[in-house]
Amino acid sequence: MKAFWLLVPVGLILILAITIVAFGMPFGESMQLLFEGSLADKFGMHRTLLKATPLIMVALGTIVAWRAGMFNIGGEGQLIFGVCCGGAAAALGASLPAVVQTPTILIVCAVGGAAYAGIAGWLYAARGVNVVISTILLNFVAIHLLSYLVRGPLQASGGAIPQSEPLEKSVRFAILDGQTALHAGILIVPIAATAVWLWLSMTRSGFKLRLVGKNPFAARAARLPVAKIQVVSLMVSGALCGLAGGIEYLGSNGILFDDFSPGWGFLGIPVALLAGLSPLGAIASGLFFGALFAGSKNLEAFGDAGSALVFAMQGAAVLAFVALSRLAVSQKEAEA
Repeated sequence: MKAFWLLVPVGLILILAITIVAFGMPFGESMQLLFEGSLADKFGMHRTLLKATPLIMVALGTIVAWRAGMFNIGGEGQLIFGVCCGGAAAALGASLPAVVQTPTILIVCAVGGAAYAGIAGWLYAARGVNVVISTILLNFVAIHLLSYLVRGPLQASGGAIPQSEPLEKSVRFAILDGQTALHAGILIVPIAATAVWLWLSMTRSGFKLRLVGKNPFAARAARLPVAKIQVVSLMVSGALCGLAGGIEYLGSNGILFDDFSPGWGFLGIPVALLAGLSPLGAIASGLFFGALFAGSKNLEAFGDAGSALVFAMQGAAVLAFVALSRLAVSQKEAEA
């Protein structure tokens, strides 16, 4: 099994190479452009970190829910609803000192994401509604809610553009490098990943959550409140996704608008899968795809591939990962 995980980075590089060739792009130049745009200098590395931040945060949320057997596909909606709540908090608390506004907005984003995920949790626990279906459908509700807010209650005064009032510079995260957009919000990622890892691996409640996800029948036999644990896991997942939106709002964007999220809530799912649902593995997986996103802009010089390469790469990597995971499980069962 250890050998299998050692092959994962090699397999990702191989899939990247195959994807580039399949897109009809020159391999050597494409790899060079990807490297130059993502890792060659501090500008590329900072772009990589910024692209990876929401991916990792959503992946952490996905991991928590999926470890409990709750297949949360609503990270996008939870991220957007959380940031809608954060935008409302920013508007209502505009007169507050910046030192109060910043943590308040971040907390409200997390609470909003948790509450939105809680809707799907309640539907599942009280009405037996499939979590996959409810979380997918709630994504679209949140997207349309954001569209309404930036054209109505949260629209900037006197502006014809559908966007919110920009946050004051003092409210946003501090910029770590004046030459780039790198902000202090990225420091939340390793803290969150470590906290999730410690919770799932080292605590009693984390063990119960993993047991419920691994074998709910055994959990019920042990008289664990399975439904309660699953709903809580889904709400923690939503909180992490909402936190991802808050980091983007306070860090990279500073305003709300229609396309606030380019799909971070969906793209974080394959990041979690390729991390093997490991919180610490999500950092490596997120950085890999963050680097691809950062470097893919350079590839547009060769045609229309650009970020489409990343989506194709994610799809191919997930399919290969699922196939190899199943092969590893089959081999383990055969040995047993």
